[in-house]
Amino acid sequence: MKNWRINLIFFFVFLFAFAIIGRLAYVQILQGDFYRALARSQQKFFKEIKEERGEIFLVDKNQNLRPLAINRDWYFVFISPATIREEERRKISENLSQILNLEKEAILEKTKNENSFFRIIKNRLSQEEVTKLKDANLTGVYLRRETLRYYPNDFLASQVIGFVNNSGDGQYGLEGYYNEILRGRSGKKTGIRDVWGRVIRLISKTDNRKGPSLVLTIDYNIQWTAERLLNESHKKWDIEQGTIIVMEPHSGAILALANFPNFNPNYFFRYNDLKIFKNPSTQKVFEPGSVFKPIVIAAGLNQRKITPQTVYKDEGFIRIGNRFIRNFARRIWGEQTITQILAKSINTGTVFLQNKIGQELFYKYIRKFGFLEPTKIDLQGEVYLRNRHLRPGSREINFATASFGQGIAITPIQLIRSFAIIANGGRAIRPHLVQRIIDQKDKDLKIQPLKPDKQIISPKTASQLTSMLVSAVDHKFLRRAQISGYYVAGKTGTANIPWSALGQNRPGYSDKTIHTIVGFAPALDPQFVILVKLNQPLGARTASVSTAPIFRELAKFIINYWKLPPGR
Repeated sequence: MKNWRINLIFFFVFLFAFAIIGRLAYVQILQGDFYRALARSQQKFFKEIKEERGEIFLVDKNQNLRPLAINRDWYFVFISPATIREEERRKISENLSQILNLEKEAILEKTKNENSFFRIIKNRLSQEEVTKLKDANLTGVYLRRETLRYYPNDFLASQVIGFVNNSGDGQYGLEGYYNEILRGRSGKKTGIRDVWGRVIRLISKTDNRKGPSLVLTIDYNIQWTAERLLNESHKKWDIEQGTIIVMEPHSGAILALANFPNFNPNYFFRYNDLKIFKNPSTQKVFEPGSVFKPIVIAAGLNQRKITPQTVYKDEGFIRIGNRFIRNFARRIWGEQTITQILAKSINTGTVFLQNKIGQELFYKYIRKFGFLEPTKIDLQGEVYLRNRHLRPGSREINFATASFGQGIAITPIQLIRSFAIIANGGRAIRPHLVQRIIDQKDKDLKIQPLKPDKQIISPKTASQLTSMLVSAVDHKFLRRAQISGYYVAGKTGTANIPWSALGQNRPGYSDKTIHTIVGFAPALDPQFVILVKLNQPLGARTASVSTAPIFRELAKFIINYWKLPPGR
């Protein structure tokens, strides 16, 4: 019995050893497959390598590339509420509020989530904010970087470009239309890591692929000038909305597409009104007014129903049923040729023309000029109206008012396309914004070729109408659009806005107006077409006062920029 204590100790040692051996046998033999699989799952890792989005570039007259949308590392700041002590929460919130210009109470509320280790405070920090946060060195506040879309020109061409949302998908504009092309392809990496998380063996790797890049037809300098002119128009006329489009008439290439107001796509999430993202050039219809009259004249000339010298005697009004149509300011013009009807913008004269060509031909030509279908421009969300109330057999008054641009709703891109058809000799064209799609080696990728142009009106009709549009600009009413040394063709329109377009459920038209001018130069060898549209300019009675000076300044800029020789 002397050694009973030693024996008891040995017994427990052997019992403990037997338990360990039994447990090891259970784990390694009976449950070996399970734990091997569990170990592999912990050691093996899978990591997705995010794709890199293709970039978008503007050009200048020498085809030098200027970045419009690129990729950039942005800092964002987040907090770890679980690591912040109670007595520090208010002080940290106050510091973050001052540095980031955010509401202190909103930050304080995020710090109270004690079970969270990650609460984002702000994305896309400025360099000044990053510097201040690093200097502050706040407990539980961290900075991280992520690669996001960056628009180096801020507001420039914002409704054209759209933006990339927080999920990495393009929305609106080119980012939305070309999303599948731009987004590229993600890669993946699998391997084995040790208990400290270090990679000890790489099993497989698929590289990510950057998406192709877009080279636009938009000229940086023309776009910048157009946007400057719109901003100045807002200051002068307090416009609610404005649009300028510049198009090359022979190809349909868009040289500028500017809108006011616009937005900064770098901070799209700050805008509560989603209407700001819509492009009025392609996503909003309007009644154009007298700028539509050349289309009616084109139909009459092309069908040989009239000539530029056809005479009409104006009595100041035309009666249709119980409705009276009158000229602007109730003017009575007497005998006038078709050329004079266009130059003086005589409403009763275009009603006379519409009656001569008839409802079927009127409808045929508004369809031929593309006013009843989309232009198929490469922008997301283009809209159009079928204007069913202008089908043959509809009320006579519908056709009468549509002849001078009231009662027919179109988009600005449809309108400028119709003038480009006149400028290029009568051929249909498709407006477009992308001239090249290039891979990462600057090689051009194949673009779907445009369909052959259809002849909408004869070259003779286009030439006759161009001469008439030159006469319209030469007339005293449009002296503000004249350019010394150059023939300029153009037409203005001042249209009343329907109550329905202002959100009111009532018939008829308000006193508010939309002013438009469309023209091209040099008229005998057109190099560009310009559309200027201003919504509700205060203090300007007609478009010849508000839009013609803008047209002239932009046209002169392009003529000097391209060094076009005078022809007059």
